Amino acid sequence: MTVSFVLPDGLSATAPPESRGVPRDGVRLLVARAGRPVRHRRFRDLAASLAPGDLVVVNTSTTVPAAVAGTRGDGRPVVLHVSGPVPGAPDRWVVELRTPGRERVHDGRPGEVVTLPAGAHAVLVAAHPDPGATTSRLWRAIVETGTPGRGLGDWLELHGRPITYPYLGTVPPIEAFRTVLARPVRGFASAEMPSAGRPFTRAVLDRLAARGVGVAKLVLHTGVSSPEVGEPPLPERFRVPARTADAVNRTRAVGGRVVAVGTTVTRALETVADEDGTVRAGSGWTDLVLGPHRPARVTTGLVTGWHEPQASHLLLLEAVAGRELVAAAYGAALAEGYLWHEFGDSCLLLPRHGR
Repeated sequence: MTVSFVLPDGLSATAPPESRGVPRDGVRLLVARAGRPVRHRRFRDLAASLAPGDLVVVNTSTTVPAAVAGTRGDGRPVVLHVSGPVPGAPDRWVVELRTPGRERVHDGRPGEVVTLPAGAHAVLVAAHPDPGATTSRLWRAIVETGTPGRGLGDWLELHGRPITYPYLGTVPPIEAFRTVLARPVRGFASAEMPSAGRPFTRAVLDRLAARGVGVAKLVLHTGVSSPEVGEPPLPERFRVPARTADAVNRTRAVGGRVVAVGTTVTRALETVADEDGTVRAGSGWTDLVLGPHRPARVTTGLVTGWHEPQASHLLLLEAVAGRELVAAAYGAALAEGYLWHEFGDSCLLLPRHGR
């Protein structure tokens, strides 16, 4: 059983904090530390909650405008969300169909053609991840951009918009979904923002350096983050470079904390962690799901946003920080009116004391 709670409607962040006069690093930061009372700070104060010798690991994946308006074969309007390539089949794409009102579509059929802007189209091939299913919200599709030599990522930069959900009042520009940590890549990056890193600014990074807290980088490209209740996270592409693996191992050797920025970083690090917590460089696809059967081996702190009730990410949080600490953090966040979702407030979970 994961932490159970009800999210009031008024606690959904409906727009980027900048639209309400709050800078990225001005969002609230709840610090939940094992054996200590919960503290309420601002994200700009992150460094003050960490110790010299700790290591913060960030995700540098950038965000693709992966939603595009289209028309179904029967003339109904639809929004196509592109999640990313199908594992092992780079010419196939995982897509999701949504109504213009951003509600899920479950009645797609194999062979259905979705007409897209500028001569492009998508053909639904089979349900995903179970190709034998007769109905699904996710599909494996062939996507033709209509422009020879133009990849789907480049095409979406011209014709797509960010993936958004009904709690957002409007669709912010793609720049609002890209973190200061993001680095451009060739091809298709993240379908949705690695949002735990959004509050970072250059000033926050400078304060970490001044505090003696290291920063290491990896890449995990996210797919759509809207699974049905009970659905596990999709396999995702990642790369942990040797420099980051070495930094993690050195930090652990001297007793520092390894603080992952988001569930994406945690998933990537834990994928390349041996049973004793030693991290090795690696890349590829990960289908790792952390939970009671597979607790964290190397991640000893976590910067995260706030996840919805029954979300599979809650199991990951508990695998890092324990159910008691996660429950205390969520209870305090609800009581103090913290804001949820990608433009909301933040949490720092520290299940053990620093040096």
